[in-house]
Amino acid sequence: MERPAPTPEQVSPDALLVEVAWEVCNQVGGIYTVIRSKVPATVQGWDDRYCLLGPYFAHQAQSEFEGLSDAELDRATDPFAAAVRRMRAQGYDVCLGHWIVTGNPRVVLINPFQAYDRLPQIKADLWQHHGIPTPDHDDLLHQVEAFGLLAKLFIQTLAAEKAAGQAVVAHFHEWMTGVAIPDLRREQVPVHIVFTTHATLLGRYLAMNDAAFYEHLMLVDWMAEARHFNIETAVRVERAAAHGAHVFTTVSELTVRECIYLLDRIPDAVLPNGLNIERFVALHEFQNLHKLYKDKINEFVMAHFFQSYAFDLDKTLYLFTSGRYEYHNKGFDLTLEALARLNYRIQQAGLDGNVVMFFITKRPFHSINPEVLQSRAVLDEVQDTCRAIERQVGERLFYAAAASTDHRLPNLADMVDDYWKLRYRRTLQSWKTTRLPPVITHNLVDDQNDDILNFLRRANLVNNQHDRVKIVYHPDFVSPTSPLFGMEYGQFVRGCHLGIFPSYYEPWGYTPLECVARGVPAITSDLSGFGDYVLQTMPDHEDKGIFVVNRLEKSFDEAAEELTDMLWKFVQLNRRERITQRNQVESSAELFDWKNLRQHYDRAYELALERGGSTTANTYVLTSEI
Repeated sequence: MERPAPTPEQVSPDALLVEVAWEVCNQVGGIYTVIRSKVPATVQGWDDRYCLLGPYFAHQAQSEFEGLSDAELDRATDPFAAAVRRMRAQGYDVCLGHWIVTGNPRVVLINPFQAYDRLPQIKADLWQHHGIPTPDHDDLLHQVEAFGLLAKLFIQTLAAEKAAGQAVVAHFHEWMTGVAIPDLRREQVPVHIVFTTHATLLGRYLAMNDAAFYEHLMLVDWMAEARHFNIETAVRVERAAAHGAHVFTTVSELTVRECIYLLDRIPDAVLPNGLNIERFVALHEFQNLHKLYKDKINEFVMAHFFQSYAFDLDKTLYLFTSGRYEYHNKGFDLTLEALARLNYRIQQAGLDGNVVMFFITKRPFHSINPEVLQSRAVLDEVQDTCRAIERQVGERLFYAAAASTDHRLPNLADMVDDYWKLRYRRTLQSWKTTRLPPVITHNLVDDQNDDILNFLRRANLVNNQHDRVKIVYHPDFVSPTSPLFGMEYGQFVRGCHLGIFPSYYEPWGYTPLECVARGVPAITSDLSGFGDYVLQTMPDHEDKGIFVVNRLEKSFDEAAEELTDMLWKFVQLNRRERITQRNQVESSAELFDWKNLRQHYDRAYELALERGGSTTANTYVLTSEI
């Protein structure tokens, strides 16, 4: 029987918690979302006993970090400030301040470049003590190893500055912060260490290059594969961190298998990821937001498609997928195959309406396609012209109604000046074209070798007028500064009808969870941590608008057919049924709130404290012995 979740006070009323991550005030990937979104719930429980530790990169920190002044630092009485003062007195460049996010947590940032003059010794120590080699001319590894030394020094200093009887829990995320762990154990620093791998480094590489990754997992020669992919140093760091931690964790049951076969340690706990769920007092509030942002997407769709041909936007569904560009891992290949099949089904059935599918990912590009940009600009001009005519007709119609004794509606065209009639006609003439709407919004650096584009060309899914599934491939992030969308990614998600994320390799998967948090139905897979978690905890998940494609036990073709069936059922829903489904999704979102999921983290901290500081060996062995 699982023991009840402890509160931070039950874990230890005096324990200090330091959470170490490369993405503190430094957005690189998905772990940034994990750390940032978890902050409010962690601060609520740990208050001023909690601090984050990360690398200082000026270009990133300047927009997210607010440092304490020297006077404020001198007045601070907590152990974190005392440790920073001690390190500064020793000549280290260390900043203490707050992360400008919800929760306003205490943050320590350390510049890794200040330790570059010590890199030869750092490399020598890693090899001598832990069997970790470091190649020359790899600046990321140099940053990681330099930061590892400085993080170790800070935690060592904090352990010396803490009050008598206090314990320090240090929670490290991913291999990029794991360099500090082996030396903390070797030097027996009295700190309780938790290490979380969000995705094994080798697992990600193998999944991208092996269509039967899960079948071959137990046969992998980790050292040979690490050398093959030229990631031996990072993999050895990850293994040393996993074996050096008092408590080793991962984010899903799926990655537990990876940890066993690729890192040779069974995780002590699974820490599922959550989000801060914004609940509305009245259900219609989030439905209103859906309409508001759908209208903004309508503007983009009109600019992109109506230049060539028009269709009924009231009978159009907006579907999307997003994430890192990993064609196979993220399930883009499966999604495209299902969309091609769905297009054929809708055409054969004569079903009314259209589907617009957005692929939102990041690819190297030269610029936005000038034709796409011009079409949006000309449509804006059409809109301005229509509004001017509307104002003119409105004023004249009001005067005519008040002055006339004839109750019939006058000829509205007579109320428009010739200037506006001519401008209206010329603007439309310059905008309309017989060309097909482009499937991609930008000019890619390597257009001919892009997997998404090549599939669309082979399948002839190129936005023909008779196609019922239209494609918009947007190889850049959606942002308010984008001249095409002009909205936040979260707003874009709210405006869509369905998110599609049938990943082949996804240790957790924030994209479907972000849909659920915004009341948008989502499709995931049983090979994503999120999908696996849903299957285990939500027996009625389809009733809640969360659909899980079976990829673990099905072939690609079978999974594609299952996904097509899901999409086919979705496009046949009427408006009332879609509204009801969004209500059900929104009502289930609270299950994934950090306020509920933080308990898994507190259990891990309790276990780390039970296992004692670094004065005992526990499971730690040198990397060279593994």
